[in-house]
Amino acid sequence: MRVRHLSLTNFRNYARLELPLPEGNILLHGANAQGKTSLLEALYVLATGRSPWTSSDRQLLNWRAESEVIPFSRICADVSSRHAPLTRLEITIFKDKSLSEGLNGDESGRFRKEIRINGVKKRVLDLMGTLNVVLFLPQDLALVEGAPVDRRRYLNITLAQTDTTYAAALQTFDKALTQRNALLRRIAERQATRRELAYWDEQFIASGSVIVSGRQRLLRELEQLATHVHRELTGGAERLELKYQPSFAATAKADGQLAFEVPGLDLHRQLTPEQIAPQLKKALSETAHDEVGRGMTLIGPQRDELRFTINGRDLGLYGSRGQARTAVLAIKLAEMRWMRQTTGEAPVLLLDEFIAELDAARRAYLLANLEGASQAILTTTEPDIFTRDFLAQAAIWRVEAGQIDTAPPTSTP
Repeated sequence: MRVRHLSLTNFRNYARLELPLPEGNILLHGANAQGKTSLLEALYVLATGRSPWTSSDRQLLNWRAESEVIPFSRICADVSSRHAPLTRLEITIFKDKSLSEGLNGDESGRFRKEIRINGVKKRVLDLMGTLNVVLFLPQDLALVEGAPVDRRRYLNITLAQTDTTYAAALQTFDKALTQRNALLRRIAERQATRRELAYWDEQFIASGSVIVSGRQRLLRELEQLATHVHRELTGGAERLELKYQPSFAATAKADGQLAFEVPGLDLHRQLTPEQIAPQLKKALSETAHDEVGRGMTLIGPQRDELRFTINGRDLGLYGSRGQARTAVLAIKLAEMRWMRQTTGEAPVLLLDEFIAELDAARRAYLLANLEGASQAILTTTEPDIFTRDFLAQAAIWRVEAGQIDTAPPTSTP
């Protein structure tokens, strides 16, 4: 899989950009705030329908576009894969005044996102799988050191790109959870009855079971790959394990044998959504009284946790920053390999200043593993940290003030 051409209009630093993209490694270098990260962000938005840095579509617009009669931003790319020789992806973000008419007297309008695939209007869900990306960020240490929501977001984005059933379940679940919580608050205020929960419970259970099963499958397969990479990075001195901790204890069979074990899920015993659903339903009924009292849903995938251990010790609690960085590198490289195994082709790799966070040994290991990717786009403010061998075979482009100079450098930067 690769991006052949990228077109940006009024996106972040770019007023206008038309950029053919070659295969292999592309190194974008330049000072900060020139547009390097914005280019990676545009590709990520095309792959997932969302930015990794902001939840506000309005922030994606170039500031000059705000003065236009109808402010808009457009991202368009031609993508080739083994499934289709050429697919055109297009996302347009524009101000739609009709969305805010009569809302507190606001006539300024809100921003709406329109998605087209080969010129046909589509949903965000339809984007999934048309462009698969793996994003490497310095902030990825949040996978180990951050809040549980960071780890759940990682699982969701990784799975949604490769599994449309999971992506659809995630959309249904988010809506069901929001509606269920609102209804629980109304029940607590005696404005509704528990009988009204039935519809949203059904949606919550069906979609939540798909999510838990999908996360278990991903982590089982990801752990096998990450453990191997981590062993190579540490010379066999440390063993990395992933511990999935669902918010309720389900069993694989009716014989009482636990599959969701404390402190984590046994990744070698896969549960299907059909096995999980009746147990999630039972768990909901057992917590119904407490949920009404607190006005919120107390169990479900929105409360799941993922922990990483090194030689049996929780990395987030007892690991060093160097160990955390090594684990994140192993997980990201495992994600790249997992996505290739799952889809049959390599994803596009996006590395935003990630190399600078690594020591020489980890840097060399990562660069060596980029050889398996059909396309990798890296950003840096320090091109001299890359090896001569890497620079010799990469396209080296300078980014400055929303302009990209693709002319080969007269000398190694």
